[in-house]
Amino acid sequence: MTLTVVKNEEKKYTDKIIQEQRPVYSTNNCNLWYGNHHALKNINLEIMEKEVTAIIGPSGCGKSTFIKTLNRMIDLVPGVKTSGSIEYRGRDIFEKKFLVEELRTRVGMVFQKPNPFPKSIYENIAFGMKIHGIKNKKVINEAVEKSLRGAALWDEVKDRLHDPAYGLSGGQQQRLCIARCLALEPDVILMDEPTSALDPVSTLKVEELIRELKERYSIIIVTHNMQQAARISDKTAFFLNGEVVEYDETETIFNKPSDSRTEDYISGRFG
Repeated sequence: MTLTVVKNEEKKYTDKIIQEQRPVYSTNNCNLWYGNHHALKNINLEIMEKEVTAIIGPSGCGKSTFIKTLNRMIDLVPGVKTSGSIEYRGRDIFEKKFLVEELRTRVGMVFQKPNPFPKSIYENIAFGMKIHGIKNKKVINEAVEKSLRGAALWDEVKDRLHDPAYGLSGGQQQRLCIARCLALEPDVILMDEPTSALDPVSTLKVEELIRELKERYSIIIVTHNMQQAARISDKTAFFLNGEVVEYDETETIFNKPSDSRTEDYISGRFG
């Protein structure tokens, strides 16, 4: 087979992957208010499946508000109003028939600070399954191991599954929270600055894990660390004052941004 033929075959394969890839989220003129404060302004984004999408921007720009809206955690805040639509797999997440419990099962969340339950390592993973009515111990045991392996934590904790989760290091606790999320077999994982409270070594472990997880999950990560966004994401959205200034391939955002405000932020002129 000649080199030209090989390249043509590779292009066909790449084109096929692109054609088969679908949006996991589509936001259409999404607005959000905290009382009179207009926190999100006409957000229009199409977030693709099995990619890492980074949300960057200065403090107070709407990053965390946006990601918490994607699984309706924002519902827990009094006085919040929204307009426009957010579609998950083609369904508006605000429609009455779309139960919030169903949405949050499909869309998991990992927070800025590790928040394990005050239970054993094992029970942290098993708890969610039990809440969902799974009682078969063999099924739970297999899921616990699978989830901990998926979070690259199994080898570190397999001999102390019944020890308190608070005995783990900060980085291990965060990977435990990721494992807890994986146990419910989500479609999307939302991460709100998941490494900001971690040391550099733990941060790299979580970043390596994110790269592995995107083969099976769609990941949306809010990060204040632009180097992290550049390292791990496929696409990046730059938020400023509640608006999306620019959304593109990460390489484009960091090397050839189309908006001067994006360039100013990335180069450290503000933020």
